[in-house]
Amino acid sequence: MIPATEPVQGNDRATYRQVLAEPRFRLLFATRTIAITAGSLRITTYSVLVFAVTGSALLSALAFGIGFLPQLFGSLLLGSLADRLPPRALITGGYALECAAALLLALVQMPIAASLGVMALVALATPVYGGASSRLVAQWLKGDAYVLGRSLNNIASSGAQLFGLALGGAVVAALGPHRALAVSAALYLGCALALRIRLPRLQPGEFGGTPDGARGGGAAVRASLHGAGRLLRGHTVRRLMLAQWLPPAFVTGAEGLIVAYAGGHGFAPGWYAVLMGCLPVGMLAGDLLIGRLLRPPTRERLVVPLTALTGLPLLLFAAEPGVGVSSCLLLLSGLGLAYGLGLQRPFLNALPPDGQGQAFGLLGSGSMTLQGVGPACFGAMAAGAGTGGAMALAGGAALLTAGWMLTWHPPHSPRKEHAA
Repeated sequence: MIPATEPVQGNDRATYRQVLAEPRFRLLFATRTIAITAGSLRITTYSVLVFAVTGSALLSALAFGIGFLPQLFGSLLLGSLADRLPPRALITGGYALECAAALLLALVQMPIAASLGVMALVALATPVYGGASSRLVAQWLKGDAYVLGRSLNNIASSGAQLFGLALGGAVVAALGPHRALAVSAALYLGCALALRIRLPRLQPGEFGGTPDGARGGGAAVRASLHGAGRLLRGHTVRRLMLAQWLPPAFVTGAEGLIVAYAGGHGFAPGWYAVLMGCLPVGMLAGDLLIGRLLRPPTRERLVVPLTALTGLPLLLFAAEPGVGVSSCLLLLSGLGLAYGLGLQRPFLNALPPDGQGQAFGLLGSGSMTLQGVGPACFGAMAAGAGTGGAMALAGGAALLTAGWMLTWHPPHSPRKEHAA
């Protein structure tokens, strides 16, 4: 059981219909889903374009992952802006920046290094407007509605990424990579316009910012570093972030070995795609079942068992199962990722009121970074342990994380911790 960070109020179970009845959340949810689709389309297309120009698998892989690591630096150096600038301007500006980057890649022939730099610069801003959006969700959805709002975002994120990747292949085949990038830009532009027209303009007092919050780039960087340090020094916030970072990173590490596992075990062509789809399908099912059927206290009590479920099926890959058993194991592992729903209320309760936007940005950027590192680490282990053995090691790491969670003790008041 995960101890609550403060006395939990409002244990009534919300419904997805109630969450979607909030028009401001519905707008953020819809535009975010479209933007994730656009991002997946852009990343896939850009990777294809780089490979077509260079013929280098390394540069193509770098193009695919260039948007991950810079997010961590953006969160550390600019994250405070998510709490200090008007959210409508931030989120609209973020999508406009994504649109401009996609158009630049579509229309201007640049050296590969320059185009990678453009993608990296855009990634620096992602935690800022993403954190501002998450802060608004926390402000507008209360109690269990907030948890289900996060669940809906998880479901939409997984579905939009899968659709964007599939769309990328189809659009590139039909239109070519440059026109596909223009399609991505158009989707981003639509999101920016919708938010500019329909999202209310909040004053500083309404979103927790200060009128001079963004004065001077140096001041913003200092405030961001100070805010990140304050968050990570807080014992409760730090361990709740780690709990949300580590199991997905380990599962992603195993996911990165699926193609090699299928090829090494002689599975029929195309089965690797089925296996890769099992994890997100399991995650979608887990979010729907755990989010819709269980009350908030029950979700929080199941955090440790569900975390263990992410890792336990992966242990069985040490026995090198066939395609049918492998599919079931990956589905179960994905189902366990619903453990994160039980951490949402404790995490929100532990955050300082004036740092929520930066905290959400840091949470997302840290998760993206570790999910990029996970496949590299376990891929290296596969050289000695084999693909099945490395996937089992990833499962063992997730089980160790569940064991670490069992050692948690009820903390002191988070508000006192932040004030220290």
